[in-house]
Amino acid sequence: MVGSRWMELPRIVAIGSGVILELPDICRRLQLQGRSLIITGPRTHDVIGKAISDLLEKNGYESDTLVCSASKLEEVDRAKHLARENEASFLIGAGGGRSIDIAKLASLGVCVPFLSVPTAASHDGICSSQASLTINGETTSIKAQSPLAIVADSKVISQAPGRLLAAGCGDIISNYTAILDWQLAHRLRNEEYSEYASALSGMTARMIVELAADIRPGLEESARIVIKALISSGVAMSIAGSSRPASGSEHKFAHAMNKIAPGRALHGELCGLGTIMMMYLHGGDWKMIKRALALVGAPTSAAEAGLDEDSVIKALVSAREIRPERYTILDSGLNKMAATKAAEATGII
Repeated sequence: MVGSRWMELPRIVAIGSGVILELPDICRRLQLQGRSLIITGPRTHDVIGKAISDLLEKNGYESDTLVCSASKLEEVDRAKHLARENEASFLIGAGGGRSIDIAKLASLGVCVPFLSVPTAASHDGICSSQASLTINGETTSIKAQSPLAIVADSKVISQAPGRLLAAGCGDIISNYTAILDWQLAHRLRNEEYSEYASALSGMTARMIVELAADIRPGLEESARIVIKALISSGVAMSIAGSSRPASGSEHKFAHAMNKIAPGRALHGELCGLGTIMMMYLHGGDWKMIKRALALVGAPTSAAEAGLDEDSVIKALVSAREIRPERYTILDSGLNKMAATKAAEATGII
């Protein structure tokens, strides 16, 4: 008997200038009724959270708002409690990755759908069924659910700090080495591999590299390019049934780095640095990766990312301990000497 697999994909993806105004129509089209719970952050509440609440209430929807300040299980529990107490029939994650991740986990916990309304194009969590939370001081990836709809207002997203847009590009470009690691695991460990998911993920990364010179902060067209790429990357993960098409050794490095030196750099920035070094280890064109990251304004060295050299080497050596079940090029064991050579050869340190 052939096994079955479910793919969770958004039913509606709305991208464009001022598209947030179409949110009530999107809710009606999805036949969403009753009360909503809007989950947002301290900064994004003023940027978009309050506007969404006013917009929904003007169109006959009751809503509550929860402002979350950290990506922690306690915040997910708060959201679930409020959703149950107020009998919310759907949740809206409005803001950055933190708000969307909490919404996707809380909505799964109370068995209602959620809508993703990003305010920045900083990583592919806006579409994926994976969520990142801080548990016992470590960033942990948790299976959640995909959004029922994505409403990405390019005008709002283009006004986010340019650093966030560059980080989003770093997260997408990291698909290059994620795919190489996946193929390696398929050959050496007989891990299940999807040509379709790999092709979509690779195409998305190549698009950002090819358009890198045209991606600039403050431009709506740039915001549209990156947000579409992030959504495509999320769809690739849905097809694969895991984050494999977009998360490999470079993500292990990013998580190890964040554990050693928390808060120094953004997730996508660390993934970008990791991709340069992992492409070197794979014997690929790491210079192409580095040029593209520089063009979009992402850091291409430890110093530019505010990292010290010793921490980078330590993260490279310990990265294989992150998600040990996920085989990557790092899992054969990278000693300190080899790690130093890779970091120096690529100009990271």
